[in-house]
Amino acid sequence: MNFRQGLNDTTARSEAKGTRPTATPTSIREVLTMMVLHVCKKIIFFDTNLKVPLYLGSLFIVSLIGDFLPYPKTYLARTDNLFNVYFVKLGWAWTLLFTFPYLAMTSITICCGDNQRLIRNHLPRLGIATVFWFVWTKLFNIIESSYGRCSVRGFDAKTACLKAGHLWNGFDISGHAFILIYASLVLMEEARPIIGWESIKDLLRNEEHNRSNNDKSQTSNPLKSLKDEDLKALKYFYNRFTPTIRLFFVGMTMLQLLWDLMLVGTMLYHHRMAEKVLSGIIAVVTWFVTYRAWYPIPTVLPDPVGKGLFNYQSINKSEIGLRRRASLLQPGSSATAGAGSGKEIPTFMGMPLYAARAQTSGSSVGAGASPLEGSASGQQAAFVSSHLYGSRIGTGSGGISGNSSSGAGSGGGGGSYYSNPDFNHPSYARYRSRFERFES
Repeated sequence: MNFRQGLNDTTARSEAKGTRPTATPTSIREVLTMMVLHVCKKIIFFDTNLKVPLYLGSLFIVSLIGDFLPYPKTYLARTDNLFNVYFVKLGWAWTLLFTFPYLAMTSITICCGDNQRLIRNHLPRLGIATVFWFVWTKLFNIIESSYGRCSVRGFDAKTACLKAGHLWNGFDISGHAFILIYASLVLMEEARPIIGWESIKDLLRNEEHNRSNNDKSQTSNPLKSLKDEDLKALKYFYNRFTPTIRLFFVGMTMLQLLWDLMLVGTMLYHHRMAEKVLSGIIAVVTWFVTYRAWYPIPTVLPDPVGKGLFNYQSINKSEIGLRRRASLLQPGSSATAGAGSGKEIPTFMGMPLYAARAQTSGSSVGAGASPLEGSASGQQAAFVSSHLYGSRIGTGSGGISGNSSSGAGSGGGGGSYYSNPDFNHPSYARYRSRFERFES
């Protein structure tokens, strides 16, 4: 049965078709890639409100215990271990090796190929981080050399003391703890463009569809303000760089795991507690001043991580997928609003489509309602009476059951029994009689 008047099946089917292009099928390889990326995101984007206190607290507690109760020696206790020689001593070089190309590819993509914006607004972040790394590590060496002394008299310089085979005792602020914590925080910040990166593909598909059909109804797509040449550049760089960006992101995650592992070795076996805690505080403060206080200022360069010609990380998910229509039974929807606000309830062939959720007050019942409907214990009966049959507006000599065979308005007592005329029809006599017994 077709209850939509004036529409045939062909028209109804054409109206039911979607207006947006569908996404391409996802391969098994793509699914596995998304799983790996999801795990990496959980690792590298660990909550900083917990990560920073965990770094500083571990430096204090673990190092303090190690100062009084030396830990059992392991491979990480050796200064010539493989990780320390080839990774930690070259820690900043490894960090730049993964971060620089990742930053360049993500930034040139979200800047739609604008090289000047890349060089002016994004690359300086790594330059500033490198300057801070160089200045702090040099300052640590100067403090140790200037305020220390040799274990044997006659040597006033650290270099001469060490060449003679003696020990130099000074306040050696841990450069290892600094570089490991600072590099981990920089990796975490610079990796943030990957958050929501996959949504760019859907935004591109929808915006191209809207422009080809001259559809201006979708006003919340962040790509809507881009020029045609910027949109083409975005699509080109996104398709070209996305596989490599994913690969570098996985590498950055593995590198951060290695830095955390080596930080544990530094806590256990190297330097004193005060030297490690101070270096950790300097690393955290440097990260906070740059990435959380300086870069977010809109009028000062460089730009924060992920800022480009459009914002893809704060969009509504409904703009990517299909917009879902609100359910009739969902609380707060326009359909259910009428159940408790006096509005007309949708019906089908005279029957309500759904039961109203709100209890009705005694005033909504007609003047001829029964005592059961007006009492507190009869609120449910009042609800059924007023919303299913309508308000009772009259009674006949034989009652409802006695007039079950009479037509609408005959009633013996004059007038309809209920305000809804459909339920005064003889075909509803059985339901009226049952309700009368329930009501009495």
